[in-house]
Amino acid sequence: VQLVESGGGLVQAGGSLRLSCAASGSIYSINSIGWYRQAPGKQRELVATIISGGRINVADSVKGRFTISRDTAKKTVYLQMNSLKPEDTAVYYCNADVMEYSSSQYYDCWGQGTQVTVSS
Repeated sequence: VQLVESGGGLVQAGGSLRLSCAASGSIYSINSIGWYRQAPGKQRELVATIISGGRINVADSVKGRFTISRDTAKKTVYLQMNSLKPEDTAVYYCNADVMEYSSSQYYDCWGQGTQVTVSS
């Protein structure tokens, strides 16, 4: 299973970016999928996730600015980021809890990360 992110880049404060993450491979089921981020010198933190059934978790620091959505058929998750701030600068990682056809258990899968830099 692979998670491939795209859409990162450099943007001025107040601007917008849209991240995409496409899952591929022998995927039988995705229990949850979403985004984490890690800024230099800081721990990786949850940004937003969608859990099976449609429940959404969003970090307080991005509520009202970031929107997560999912295209189940395409096995793709999106993160629309508006009103970006310099403190949003980080490497953004896609994460999914997946089950393969050959298995009966879910496991954690991570993308390679995409850099988001917000200039002041």
